[in-house]
Amino acid sequence: MPFDILIVDDSVLTRALIKRTIKLTELPIGALHEADNGQSGLEMLATRNVDLVLADLHMPIMGGVEMTTRIMASEETRTIPVVIISAEPDDDQIDMLKHSGIKGYLRKPFTPEELCHLLTELLGVAHD
Repeated sequence: MPFDILIVDDSVLTRALIKRTIKLTELPIGALHEADNGQSGLEMLATRNVDLVLADLHMPIMGGVEMTTRIMASEETRTIPVVIISAEPDDDQIDMLKHSGIKGYLRKPFTPEELCHLLTELLGVAHD
């Protein structure tokens, strides 16, 4: 069963890098949706079925913290795993997000192997 992933990051280059890395994992991936801020990410979640959200923290309009808080608070989306991919040096903020329900954190810059390992673990699929 292919997995649909939503990538929320204000950087076009970062979204492209994440998409390319996901495709290299050879995991059963379906659609790769993109949003450039938290508000657009929430709008996308309202209209599409997504199995995993990969989100940056610092974005215009709505950042990742507020978006994640809203995802966790909503009956419709709270079961969707959220992973923060950020260069965020604030360990307290990351710990607070983990406590509130995010499923993982990947520090930028990341290696393709780190992303692959995280996706394999969260999506519950075997990978060679």
